[in-house]
Amino acid sequence: MLHLRSTRKLCSVLREATSFSHIDPFEPACLTIISLSDVLASSAGTCTSVTHNRSRPEGSLPVLGGALQQLSGSSVQYGHPTHQILFTRLLSSGHGTGESFAGSMQPPENQSAGQPSLLEKLLPKYMLPYAQLMRLQNSIGTWLLAWPCFWSIALAAPAGALPDLKLLALFGTGALLLRGAGCTVNDLWDRDLDAKVERTKGRPLAAGTITPFRAVGFLGAQLLLGLGILVQLNTYSIFLGASSLALVFTYPLFKRFTYWPQAFLGLTFNWGALLGWAAVQGSCDWAVVLPLYASGVCWTLVYDTIYAHQDKKDDVIAGVKSTALLFADHTKPWLSAFAASQIALLAVTGHMTDAGLPYYASLAAASGHLAWQILSVQLNSREDCMAKFISNKWFGAILFSGIVADKLLQ
Repeated sequence: MLHLRSTRKLCSVLREATSFSHIDPFEPACLTIISLSDVLASSAGTCTSVTHNRSRPEGSLPVLGGALQQLSGSSVQYGHPTHQILFTRLLSSGHGTGESFAGSMQPPENQSAGQPSLLEKLLPKYMLPYAQLMRLQNSIGTWLLAWPCFWSIALAAPAGALPDLKLLALFGTGALLLRGAGCTVNDLWDRDLDAKVERTKGRPLAAGTITPFRAVGFLGAQLLLGLGILVQLNTYSIFLGASSLALVFTYPLFKRFTYWPQAFLGLTFNWGALLGWAAVQGSCDWAVVLPLYASGVCWTLVYDTIYAHQDKKDDVIAGVKSTALLFADHTKPWLSAFAASQIALLAVTGHMTDAGLPYYASLAAASGHLAWQILSVQLNSREDCMAKFISNKWFGAILFSGIVADKLLQ
């Protein structure tokens, strides 16, 4: 009876594992990668072979979760050896923890108990690793990239007018694509480090669900789509936008060499503060866009330092540097200084654009939001750090609404 139950359980595990068969457009069709033969052959009606049309990169760990290893070991104990078990694809990023392939499509901070994500419901399975690579499951990065663009477009709008809706749509789409491209570049550079960090070890390149070669191809596709948006802008903006690619491709490297990678991320993420104004006006008014850009860099130092506190223990082990490790117990005073600098620079921006009461009222409200974040954040709680990080989309929305209202009332 023990032998029969063990066999049935083994078959159930294999059926579940092979339910994720799909064809990957970035990966050619592969031969059988799981072959199980002569497994407990004396049991009538049990499975004797399973095939699955997937592959894994050469040299990857031959694991199908801890349960299968345990079961195959028990078959030997009861005198029925498993003659051949070949695995060439890691079907679970849990590395023996029992985590499902579907669960690995959600970042650890967003996983729910057995519940499929929205992406899993909407997308074919072969697209899920690529959606995860560009972080489609988390919209906050797109918002943080888009808000400086939107602020700049709204500030450059004529008095009494709404910001250009076409430009808002183009920049919003561009933020989605460029953020995805940036995440792909980041994961290509950091796949060795991501595998050492609990929160990031399930990312497609770190887990081996996408090869670096196919990730580079996917990156090219994203950049090509982004170029299609950029060429719809004026010539000045095209060259200005293209010049940001140097930052996009290099900023992930700085965490290996300096404790200030958040500053370089700020330079990258807030480029839209320059580009948005140029797209409306045809060139940059540096007296306006430089303080706006600098304020965005200070903002990034606030929210990304909070974000980095999630990984500080793993970062020490992996040798990754961050402002969270640099500031340590003095993080909140540093965050307060950055926040004060940001608000002061936004006030300068308002002065240079002859902003009125609605602008400064929204700036005061946004200041209160920043103060709440810094005072209440629990830097040793991953959940609270993530919640405060995500809340920054509302900071951007508050300021944008004030800029728009001020322009309409001028």
